[in-house]
Amino acid sequence: MKTGLVQKEHIPSFAKFLLFVCQPCLTFYSFDKADFSPDLLLNLLIFFAIALIGQFGFLMLFFCIFRKKSEQNENFRIYNIAAVLGNCGFFGIPVVERLFPERQDAAVYCLVFTLAFNLLCWTMVLYIITRDKKYIKAKRLIFNPSTISFAAAFVLFVLSIKLPSLLSEAVSLGGKMSTPLCMTILGMRLATANFKEVFGKGTQYLVILLKQVLMPAGILLLVYFLPIDMFMKQLAFILFCCPVASNVLNFAELAGKGQKPAGSCVLLGTILSIVTMPLMMLILNFV
Repeated sequence: MKTGLVQKEHIPSFAKFLLFVCQPCLTFYSFDKADFSPDLLLNLLIFFAIALIGQFGFLMLFFCIFRKKSEQNENFRIYNIAAVLGNCGFFGIPVVERLFPERQDAAVYCLVFTLAFNLLCWTMVLYIITRDKKYIKAKRLIFNPSTISFAAAFVLFVLSIKLPSLLSEAVSLGGKMSTPLCMTILGMRLATANFKEVFGKGTQYLVILLKQVLMPAGILLLVYFLPIDMFMKQLAFILFCCPVASNVLNFAELAGKGQKPAGSCVLLGTILSIVTMPLMMLILNFV
């Protein structure tokens, strides 16, 4: 970016390739690794409920906290969603696979978490940003790229249909491109960002504290006493620890509001995750 080999207007093309090629590949790759069983299906449904209730609950909590300020300053609408939404797919899946190498189904749990995340993005998140009730419609839960690709991969998973080896290898490579490409896009945005806007606003540090420290700690406290497998408790905690989602910026751009604070929160959260995630992972030693 600094040498001019890549221009700022090229970034959306990289983002589209990530969303429309790498993300579906990541979905099929994750399901293809796991073997279906009724017990796994039940656990996935429970984990989906935890992910949906947890993210929705904190969205509403911060909606109430930021409500008055959001009416005066649209930036606080972005802070509302940035304090909840984490990069649980592109960032979370590789982290979880490294932490639990013996669990072939770990990535599938991440996808279920991501499904809850995407359902909220296409409805409540767009409503919070725009305050337009047209986004609160059932059809938006179904007819979006994330849900469609998830549904197709889930059918193959339930029917225990594995992809042919050549196709499986291609899908695997496409899926594994997600994280480095996501980080490349963030780097490109950082190269064009105003450093004062990214690092010079105290409110954004408060948002990162809420998202990457206080919220995951609260989630761990809530799930710790649930009668579920310890792996699911740890996994929920890890995914809630993930840095501010790149989708915060993507949906701000889609809504046409708050792109600058969204980009700043995503960049700041990702950079600070170098510190916050390892520190938060230490808590797992006591769980």
